[in-house]
Amino acid sequence: MSIVERLRAAGCVFAEEEAALLEEAATDGRHLEELVGQRVDGLPLEHVVGWAMFCGQRVVVTRGVFVPRHRTELLVDLATELAPAVVVDMCCGSGAVGAVLQHRLPDATVYAADIDPVAVECARKNLATVFEGDLFDALPAHLKGHVDVVVANVPYVPTGDIRFMPAEARDHEARVALDGGADGLEVLRRAATQAAAWLRPGGHLMSETSERQAPAALAAFTAAGFDAKLVTSDDTTAVVGRA
Repeated sequence: MSIVERLRAAGCVFAEEEAALLEEAATDGRHLEELVGQRVDGLPLEHVVGWAMFCGQRVVVTRGVFVPRHRTELLVDLATELAPAVVVDMCCGSGAVGAVLQHRLPDATVYAADIDPVAVECARKNLATVFEGDLFDALPAHLKGHVDVVVANVPYVPTGDIRFMPAEARDHEARVALDGGADGLEVLRRAATQAAAWLRPGGHLMSETSERQAPAALAAFTAAGFDAKLVTSDDTTAVVGRA
């Protein structure tokens, strides 16, 4: 059975494209067989090959780390439009958002933070300055009041809904990167409450949310003192607040 046939039998919709990427990543025939076996066993392709394509840029993604989704590119575009001088990629995972913003805005100072040490180690392969800790507690005090934009791609899956997620995410990404609490908005509320103290006057906080959660996410930003709005694209919704 060919690699494409094996991948297709395992449920890989884009088997031809995946086979090409696995062949590119393999150092020899034995290594290729190992990679194909991992993919057939359900390991996310990005974890198998060690990178993800995000905003047209390859970003290192190691095992156990949240794989950046294309829907999050909306946040990157919104942040880019603001041309910030100081950016924080909060709940950064692999640091994909920060890495792309650093590429797009070479004169900006970009920081990232995550509570998961595995994610922090991965993000440091993509960004120079990454801190470990719980939300804004991770950041150095000198940033307080001086940040232009915080992109907080917080976990927003309700705890009870994680069991319905695809196995690739449910079984291979850190739960802390997925679990948003009972209604999916617990981390978002905490981030919104803390963010104002770290933003300069007129600075922006933005976060991805689901269409179903959007009204409550908008209310959370407003309750935290932000002038907030919803921005939608074809496949995602973001809430953006101005301090």
